[in-house]
Amino acid sequence: MQQLKHKVAVITGGNSGIGKAAAVLFAKEGAQVVITGRRQDVVDQAVSEIGHGAVGIVGDVADLAHHRALAEAVSDRFGGLDVYMANAGIINLTPSNNVTPEEYDRHFATNTRGVFFGVQTIAPLIRTGGNIIVTSSLAATKVLPDHAVYAGSKAAVAAFARNWAIEFKPRRIRVNILSPGPVDTAILGKLGVSDADRPAFEEQMASLIPAGRMGQPEELARAALFLASDAGSFVNGIELHVDGGMTLA
Repeated sequence: MQQLKHKVAVITGGNSGIGKAAAVLFAKEGAQVVITGRRQDVVDQAVSEIGHGAVGIVGDVADLAHHRALAEAVSDRFGGLDVYMANAGIINLTPSNNVTPEEYDRHFATNTRGVFFGVQTIAPLIRTGGNIIVTSSLAATKVLPDHAVYAGSKAAVAAFARNWAIEFKPRRIRVNILSPGPVDTAILGKLGVSDADRPAFEEQMASLIPAGRMGQPEELARAALFLASDAGSFVNGIELHVDGGMTLA
């Protein structure tokens, strides 16, 4: 039985990494999936890989006009939605004393402002009994080297989500937080981990994670499916750490 049959799911940053893995799984589980991303070619490729009639909309979550355009497109095509996964984000690891105002603003514009105003704009279209998943990070609760700005931007969205779980009570909209640990995605390359350095990096990460390895995007997608589906129907306002136990280490 498909767990999201007849549901409409919107995933920001659904063109890569955890977002794309969630989009692929949600579509297989019967959802009409809408993804967003900043680059047309990457969004088009992701839509092709997701299949099942997925729709891609190009835009930057840091741009409030993008949220209005997304809401209008979802309303016009589907009348509303059932699942909103605020997943788009950026990360750049820098010691606090080297962080520039521009870098600080980029993190908070995308990771924090983009989440807040994305939910504010799309919430009127979420059907009664729907749900919101906010992607935060292990870094929001565990101190990691050079993560201060990124961690702050992710801690803020977790606070938003807890407030929304109460605010949306009259509409029975559940709001939960998905907090990944280290996951094997393309973002590692953006952090400067070369192919040659990957074995050493993965070994170092494994030594920090009780599970003994990094996570896979598909594992995060399955956790997101639990939160999005009736399997998690009595789960509201939690922060689900999917990190192989790294929070404890």
